[in-house]
Amino acid sequence: MLTVPGAEIYYEVRGSGPPLLLVNGGDGDAAMFAPLAGLLADDFTVVTHDLRGNSRSRLTGPPRAQRIEELGHDAHLLLGAVAGEEPAYVFGTSYGGMIGMDLLARHPGQVRALVAHEPFVIDLLPDADRWHALFQEVYELYEREGVDPAMLRFTTEIGVDGPPEPAQNLPVPVQQMLARIRANMETCLAYELRSFVRFRPDADALRGGPFALVVGGEGPKTLLHRTTRTLAEWLGTGIVEFPGGHVGFLSHTAGFAGALREVFGATGATGANGD
Repeated sequence: MLTVPGAEIYYEVRGSGPPLLLVNGGDGDAAMFAPLAGLLADDFTVVTHDLRGNSRSRLTGPPRAQRIEELGHDAHLLLGAVAGEEPAYVFGTSYGGMIGMDLLARHPGQVRALVAHEPFVIDLLPDADRWHALFQEVYELYEREGVDPAMLRFTTEIGVDGPPEPAQNLPVPVQQMLARIRANMETCLAYELRSFVRFRPDADALRGGPFALVVGGEGPKTLLHRTTRTLAEWLGTGIVEFPGGHVGFLSHTAGFAGALREVFGATGATGANGD
């Protein structure tokens, strides 16, 4: 556990080599990165954590709307505690990509390379007001009817599948992870979604930094494909396709790990064994 302003952050460290921070998004936690972290641990010191207010990272004050910048500061403090002054490779998916962008903008010396996977940068869209209004409707639906109807509306609108139920035939650690994720949905709906999607990245920091933008190359095209494409156009940069869809790091773990190594290599980053 790491004490930061307003929270206690749960984190895990595995492997050896240069530091690599994996940052989740939405209602996920460190356990969702366990398969990917296991494959990368031969080449990197892999750091994963639960975002503040989610799973095992408890808030130490009353709950309130969270901001990407606060979570970026958490990542900054976590890397300082684990890696000291050594710059880290950073991979973030969805909100996690936005957290990585904030980290790169405010602490560029800590980031050797950043890979952002399907970042949810809604505020860059030309119809952002429509989406902000929709997410307010999702929140109001949550207030009236609870988590399930609100999450169904949300996932249907953005074109992704919600997490499965923690069925009894699943391995116990998976059941435990899914139970935590279900609890995190309330945090997401009440305190994260509406404020996180107001985040606008620092274009100059991304254009001038070691940054790569990626999407899942398989499955239906989602709102996250659109936000990624919009960000690429805004920055004047390209997009790399990774295996799988929005959770390709779980569904296509081996291919995803290989693609991540390749992109890090293209940005000048190599693992301990030269991958």
